[in-house]
Amino acid sequence: MAKLKNIIKQLSLDDYQAIYGSLMSSNAEKSAYLLKFMREKQLSDNKIMEELDVNTNAYYTLRSRLNQKIEEYLLQQMESPRTDLLKKVANINEIIFTKKRAIAVATLKKLEKELLDYDLSNELTIIYKTLKKLHINSPDYFSYSQSYNKHVAYMLAIDKAEDLLAEYFRKYGLYTLSGSDIEKLELTLLNREMDNVCRLYQSHRLYVYQNCMSIFHRLFVESTESMNDDQEPIEDILANVEKIFTQYYQDSIYFHLKLVFEFLKLEYYNHYKVYKKAEKYFDEVNDAASTLLTNYSLYTYPAQFLYTKINRHMRMDAETQMYEENEGLFQDYEADVQDLPRYMAYVVYRALSCYYAKRYDEASRWINNLLNEMSLKKYPYAQLEVKLLLALQYCLMSDYELFSQLLNSIQRQIRILGKDSCDRMLLFTKILKTSLYDSKTGKAAKIRVLVDKFNKTENRNFSILSLVKMDEGFVNRLTQQG
Repeated sequence: MAKLKNIIKQLSLDDYQAIYGSLMSSNAEKSAYLLKFMREKQLSDNKIMEELDVNTNAYYTLRSRLNQKIEEYLLQQMESPRTDLLKKVANINEIIFTKKRAIAVATLKKLEKELLDYDLSNELTIIYKTLKKLHINSPDYFSYSQSYNKHVAYMLAIDKAEDLLAEYFRKYGLYTLSGSDIEKLELTLLNREMDNVCRLYQSHRLYVYQNCMSIFHRLFVESTESMNDDQEPIEDILANVEKIFTQYYQDSIYFHLKLVFEFLKLEYYNHYKVYKKAEKYFDEVNDAASTLLTNYSLYTYPAQFLYTKINRHMRMDAETQMYEENEGLFQDYEADVQDLPRYMAYVVYRALSCYYAKRYDEASRWINNLLNEMSLKKYPYAQLEVKLLLALQYCLMSDYELFSQLLNSIQRQIRILGKDSCDRMLLFTKILKTSLYDSKTGKAAKIRVLVDKFNKTENRNFSILSLVKMDEGFVNRLTQQG
């Protein structure tokens, strides 16, 4: 939120007036007034909500849409010169057929310089291919042939890096469901392959792509690794990427990748428990959560933010706030059911938001829809934890019949997987059975003992159950059942 206010205050007067006028003319008066309040007045969020006469959900929606409108305007202003440049490249044949050779060469050389500034490898191959042909009778033919070959290879390296990024984060999503050592090794190999591709060229674009993957890998896959002497510190990488974004501020890809690195900064400071610094980035990523989930899975693993958000709210004893925020944050979000890990993360997040708000029936609907729509048979441990989360809702609803049916299914699955590999799941089922079936006398004490055992049990992989806050409030909820 603070960053949005800073952006608004740093807008030039012309830009501010243009955005304000655009909002007013498109009947978005409240968004326009929000812009004005942030620009001209020092008001708290609660005071702004009073001035606009909106509730929390509507305020989050307004804030998110205003942020999007400002980004669209700034991107449009930024893309104008770049668009003109691409149009010139598209009209190269017109230059070749209508201009004298000296003028054509001078024009192409000027385009070459501008394209190098933008690092537009595809378009540079067109320039060098044309310059090569124009110098077919000149000694410069060989030089331009070399430049052409080099940029074709560089273009392929960029394409390869983008493909590796998309494949890495697709595979990471599957790894969160399985916890497989084989998939973990595959992630490490993909990370090494990305390093090898990026060593081929001194390229700021490859450096940015490489570190979209490298930082995430170091935080979530090899988080216990010792720091190698040749590894650049993550904080230095983040600073260098910020410099690249500032230098190439007209690059549209970098404009959007800023959100990825805001997310990585949040995760970096969370990882090392520097929560005060993490808070600087939370609001910005949270406001863009719907966009992050929808459009950024080729460059990062956006579902991780939802788990980070739950943990953050649990740490701050603010779990109940998530439910109220969701209507505004995800008003326009459409989940992609073909992306199983991301879809499951979204449903689990929505279900847990309902759980913390004591809307157990709504939470159970979210989970049942997931189990009915998606097949989790390939990921039995993830399926088991989803079922246990559903069993918790049935327990809190005192629905003995549905709980009993589901518990039988859970216990069969545990026997198949082996009790040794399901020790946490077994403890969780004992907690739920104690809640629903034991007499009230001594129930709380029994649950506390089981909860203490559960919290001391090692969590070997990502666990949905770790997102259920097992404190005295959890005990109180369960002792009110049965």
